[in-house]
Amino acid sequence: MNKFDELIKIVKKLRAPDGCEWDREQTHESLIPYLLEETHEVIESIENKDFKSLKEELGDLMLHVIFQADLADENNKFSVEEILDGINKKLINRHPHIFLDSSDNTSKQGSWEATKKKEKKRDSVLEGVPKSLPALLQSRRIQEKAADVGFDWEKNSQVIAKVDEEIAELKDAIKINKGINEEFGDVLFSLVNLSRHLDIDPESSLKKSTIKFISRFKEIEKKVDIEKLSLEELDKIWNENKEKYNLEK
Repeated sequence: MNKFDELIKIVKKLRAPDGCEWDREQTHESLIPYLLEETHEVIESIENKDFKSLKEELGDLMLHVIFQADLADENNKFSVEEILDGINKKLINRHPHIFLDSSDNTSKQGSWEATKKKEKKRDSVLEGVPKSLPALLQSRRIQEKAADVGFDWEKNSQVIAKVDEEIAELKDAIKINKGINEEFGDVLFSLVNLSRHLDIDPESSLKKSTIKFISRFKEIEKKVDIEKLSLEELDKIWNENKEKYNLEK
């Protein structure tokens, strides 16, 4: 906690009248791009299993949390202590069987999302997912919330059948050239649902496929002048590289 207090003091000194000009000029809104960048760097470190980098990036992210708290404190909105007090109480209240009474089964019997709906006085368990989230992550969180209250398939085969159904509807939409955008979205939504049942992060999975495509494409660029070859010739080289990649795996 001494180090935590030290970080708070450093941020306050940077934002003091005789501190850093850049830090003094920042607002909650101006820091959003940097907060997003640091969050993605944390995610990248986790995906790369780079714990040295993760340690550093978590520090950068913590700095932004303290920075936002200090801005709020300056405007008499709330303090770091109030943030910590709030999250401490929330975790204890949502786990009474662990922190308060081991015989209390209410949290085990109910669902996390139903508890949050009641606690936050929401109209729906689906509320609370930020609209600014990337579409894949947003759809996954919505599906998780629905599943938490029992609205979910029981078997992977049912989810796969739904994917097939949505693809068939997309094909029909393409044939009549109507409703393609909506049906394409339904296919993506059903695939995200499948990723959830297979315990796969769709964002990470798509990113890996994109990186794989870039790597294979660059390999072709090294060998031939792409613009001078036909699609059939390029497709042949692509499949040869794909075979080579599968053998090396």
